[in-house]
Amino acid sequence: MFWRGLVGYLPANIVQGLVGVLTLLFFTRLLSAHEFGQYALAFSVMSLAHVACFTWIEAAMARFWAAQSSPETMRAHFATLYRTFGWITAAYLPVAAAFVWLWPLDHHLKLAVAVGLVGVPMRSAFRLIQERQRAEGAVMAASSLDIAVTLGGFAIGIVAALLGGGGSAPLVGLAVAPFLAALLFTPGEVRKGRQTPPEPARARVYAAYGYPIAASLILALVLSSTDRLLLAAFLDEAAVGAYHAGYSLANRTLDVIFIWLGAASGPALVMALERGGRAALKTAAREQASTFVLIALPAAAGLALVAQPLAELIIGEQLRETAAAITPLIALSALFAGLTTYYFHQAFTLARRTGLLLVAMAIPAGLNLVLNLVLIPRMGVMGAALATALSYGLGLVASAALGARAVSLPIPGAAIVRCGLATLVMAVAVWLVPASGGLVELISKATVGALVYGAVAWLINAAGVRDHGSQVLKTFQARWAA
Repeated sequence: MFWRGLVGYLPANIVQGLVGVLTLLFFTRLLSAHEFGQYALAFSVMSLAHVACFTWIEAAMARFWAAQSSPETMRAHFATLYRTFGWITAAYLPVAAAFVWLWPLDHHLKLAVAVGLVGVPMRSAFRLIQERQRAEGAVMAASSLDIAVTLGGFAIGIVAALLGGGGSAPLVGLAVAPFLAALLFTPGEVRKGRQTPPEPARARVYAAYGYPIAASLILALVLSSTDRLLLAAFLDEAAVGAYHAGYSLANRTLDVIFIWLGAASGPALVMALERGGRAALKTAAREQASTFVLIALPAAAGLALVAQPLAELIIGEQLRETAAAITPLIALSALFAGLTTYYFHQAFTLARRTGLLLVAMAIPAGLNLVLNLVLIPRMGVMGAALATALSYGLGLVASAALGARAVSLPIPGAAIVRCGLATLVMAVAVWLVPASGGLVELISKATVGALVYGAVAWLINAAGVRDHGSQVLKTFQARWAA
């Protein structure tokens, strides 16, 4: 299931990566530095509202789908989740409206926040559909829907920006595209629970599982958003825009990789545990962790090595210098965050001990707040980036230690050493490539890095890549001969 997911979700994540690059390429030019900063702040508020109100339902859909043992319990599963979603939406909308009305913000920032908050239930309805498809193993359907919504949201956002939407423009796309998808697919999802009443006891079990996840994600958002809010307080919205551009350049690229890996790994681990027990889980987890390291470690190092030409190519001139400067630190942060969220945090969800997840996230979130308060006044944007890297590093250690108390997930030491060696050789080779600037430098360094890393990884069989490659080749030859 894991490898089928990796292959099936690859196109969607390629599109996600491309759209992430295009978002920076276009919106850092179509919007002013202040408008881009308004978008960044409103996006943070939108994300916080989504996690606080709706994420626990999405988490329950993902975790408990495979545990349903009969058509009757499956109908109760859907009926409970969608009826609860409706109740929460009915309560959420007037509260969000009052919040925007009463919060004393600049008119343009208030509009951006309002657009973001209105889009939250729409995005959650879309996420419920996605989580069901992924849990079911409907890889092609989930991937196709993700591609459509991603491209649609980007296109709508560009049109809104060209029409003068300012900082609200990207958020218009993030609201309208999921709304159209939910309008098309949600009625069919709701019918899966037809003529079945919601079960309060089931809802309580889901809430007990999901709310600690939501609370931990709120802490994760605090961890990833505190820097922007404090930059706005200590500096200005232009500084927020520059930081967000650099943050997105590195973090979004790696986040797309981890989302791709996580979309395949999460359901596969749940299925391994539910159907094969702890032994099957350990085997699957070791294979997945090795794959994470094989792909993510050189990606993070590569981003740090090409920060300058990448920023020159993608980021608007007014934000470019700062974005390039913080990219290496944010790339390191994104590596720590991805390994933490998509691997070590799986221990808490698999064991249904999500309370420990909350503790694991409280540690780096608290440190991040303290470090930002200390470093931003002294170092500005670079201080925020350094605080983020240190906090995520501590978060990884805390999550690994606490996760072992829930479900012991293996740490692939051999894969880490071999992939680290291949990454080091790659870094030396890339460093030796002349700095010609712009697209030429980016292509030459990326090409050299990919070829050198691939060759060394194959030579030393890092994370079993040569074994997997040989097996794929044998399978292909057998099918061709047949």
